[in-house]
Amino acid sequence: MSTFPADLTGTWDVDAAHSTIGFAVKHAMIATTRGRFTVYSGGATIDSSDPAGSSLWAEIDAASVDTGNTDRDAHLRGADFWNAESHPTITFRSTGVRVDGDTVVTTGDLTIGGKTAPVDLVWEFGGVAKDPYGNVKAGFEGSATINRKDWGIVWNAALETGGFIVADKVKLVLEIEATKRV
Repeated sequence: MSTFPADLTGTWDVDAAHSTIGFAVKHAMIATTRGRFTVYSGGATIDSSDPAGSSLWAEIDAASVDTGNTDRDAHLRGADFWNAESHPTITFRSTGVRVDGDTVVTTGDLTIGGKTAPVDLVWEFGGVAKDPYGNVKAGFEGSATINRKDWGIVWNAALETGGFIVADKVKLVLEIEATKRV
C-alpha cells in the first residue's frame, strides 16, 4: 500500500487472543528454533492522512517466553539472555513511521534486559473487517532481523565442528490482529 487506507485512522489495541509475538533463531548452525511470548499488550495510533504522525507501542512479559522446552525457556529468562527477574518487561516504542512502497516501516526503540537499541519493523497490511460482534479489526504482519549482541546478549557455546550453538541474528515475527477503539 502506498498510503494508509482511511479506515485505519484511529487508535488500535492488539488482540492478544488472535495475535502472535515471536522469534526465530538458528540453533547449532543447522536448524531454526522458534519461540513466542504469551503475555503482552500493545497498540498503535494511526493517522492515514499523515503516516509519519502515527505511533506504535508494545510491552511484553519477558518471563512469558514459550519455546516448547521448559529448560530452554528458563535459560532464556535468566541473566545469560534477557534477565527477566531484573528486567521483567521487553518494550518497543516507535520513533518514526514511513511508507516504503507496499510496506510500512516503523522505527523505534526496543528495550531488552534494560538495554535499548533501535529497530526497524517492516509491516504488511492484511486488511480491515468487522467481526460478528461489531468490532472493527485490522491485520498486520511485521518482522525485523536483529543482532542480539546489540542488547548485550552474548552468551554462547562453541561447537566441536566450529561455529556456535546460538546464532547472533534473531528474526522477530509479529502477526497482529488489532481492535479499533470506539
